[in-house]
Amino acid sequence: MHRIDPRLARKLVCAAVAVPVLLAAGCSSDSEEETDDSSSPKPSKSKSLEPVKFKQLPDPCDALSKDTVKDVVPGSEKKKGKNLASDDTESYGSCLWSGGSGKNDAEYRALTVSLKRYDSGASLGSGDKQAGSFLKQEVESVTGNDDNKKIKNEQLAELGQEATAISYETKKKDQEYRVNRTIARDHNVVVTVDYEGTGFEGADLPSAKDLRKKAQKTAEEALESLR
Repeated sequence: MHRIDPRLARKLVCAAVAVPVLLAAGCSSDSEEETDDSSSPKPSKSKSLEPVKFKQLPDPCDALSKDTVKDVVPGSEKKKGKNLASDDTESYGSCLWSGGSGKNDAEYRALTVSLKRYDSGASLGSGDKQAGSFLKQEVESVTGNDDNKKIKNEQLAELGQEATAISYETKKKDQEYRVNRTIARDHNVVVTVDYEGTGFEGADLPSAKDLRKKAQKTAEEALESLR
């Protein structure tokens, strides 16, 4: 009988033990990887934005009744108003009424009604949020202009979802004008009313109170035209 070298015997035993251990380790590794894959968090789906309330705009020149135009701009040359052309009538529109009244048409008034609509977008946010930002811009374009004097800013809780009325005075070609800008938001649409007046040939400026009252009346009617 051949005798086995003791050192060789020890190597064979170690090899026999090592193989199952390696196999077990391999199986355990695969199992852990599968567990990690199954437990890894899945990317969450982004929340979809709510659809906007207003999907189109009316013709701004149709926003006011003839009686309102007659009351606010009694000397208007065009009762229908002058449509200030827009390349995107689904998002923006503006209409102007102007004219003089009184003796020698010295009491001049001008009224501009502008409508601005926003759609919701993944990168820009909801239409309502964008409209709210635009309302603030409309306010700042008046309050931040150094040419405007005697500025009085007032919040109007009873008009739309949020609204601001700004009374101020300014000069145009050395002629003093008194102006009221009323801005109101209904969901994704902003209505901006600019109502101004002056007195030629020594006629008085319109009162700030009268301008504010009629500008607010105009804004209310323009908001109703959205529906």
